Amino acid sequence: MNDTPAPRAAGFFIAAAVMVGAVIGVIVGEPSIGVLAGAASGIAIAVLLWLRDRRRP
Repeated sequence: MNDTPAPRAAGFFIAAAVMVGAVIGVIVGEPSIGVLAGAASGIAIAVLLWLRDRRRP
């Protein structure tokens, strides 16, 4: 069998960041900007995890 570990799931970070961004955006008065900022930060975290997974043997 293949001994490589399974890749990490990063969808949680995207979803959580979007929700946190929406809440912060509502508090500030700009919910759409909060959702976009949350999505951008969640995607950035997911990409970093993906790059880290590529280096694992």
